[in-house]
Amino acid sequence: MQLFIGNKNYSSWSLRAWYLMSKFDVPFDETQLVLDTSDFYDELKQHFHVQKVPALIDGDLQVWDSLAICEYINDAHLSGAGWPKYITQRATARALSAEMHAGFMALRNEMPMNIRATRKVTISSAALKDIQRIDEIFAQQQDMFPNEWFFGDFSIADAMYAPIVLRLKTYQITLSPAAQQYCDFVMRCPVLQKWITQALTETDIVHCDEAGVEV
Repeated sequence: MQLFIGNKNYSSWSLRAWYLMSKFDVPFDETQLVLDTSDFYDELKQHFHVQKVPALIDGDLQVWDSLAICEYINDAHLSGAGWPKYITQRATARALSAEMHAGFMALRNEMPMNIRATRKVTISSAALKDIQRIDEIFAQQQDMFPNEWFFGDFSIADAMYAPIVLRLKTYQITLSPAAQQYCDFVMRCPVLQKWITQALTETDIVHCDEAGVEV
């Protein structure tokens, strides 16, 4: 399998697919491209109709959406282990993942993932509402599974929210104790730390993702 990703410092959607596959030790070849460059689009045009990352090639199959990649990996390589064991937890995990996939637009726009930075931004009321909802999600899952992943074991839902944890750190967002506990737990994950370490070595600048003022 070949997984195409963008800059590890900035590409939040790439992290989601990479994290799931790496966390479950699914073998793949990684092709990293620099976002918003001609080489980025030229390379992807050779393989995909849609020039976005992450994008996966597995034999004759092409998948070009993070959640779809996670679902495919779960079905084809994990025997369903990418979702929680119990049916009610699976339903909640899918709902949370879909909420992340389709929502939180103000937070995403105002607080782009930028692992190398420590920033402050002026937060709109819409972004504040997103943060409050994130805090609620993290806290409610910690109430059920303290100092664990959302549902005890790592799942696609945790992969979907990992870039949010990194954003909250970059922009120095104050959370409730329970929500911060989840963030601290996630940040201790060796697999995520591998991504972070590699991101910190990158030097490319994507100006549209350089939000806020340095702290």
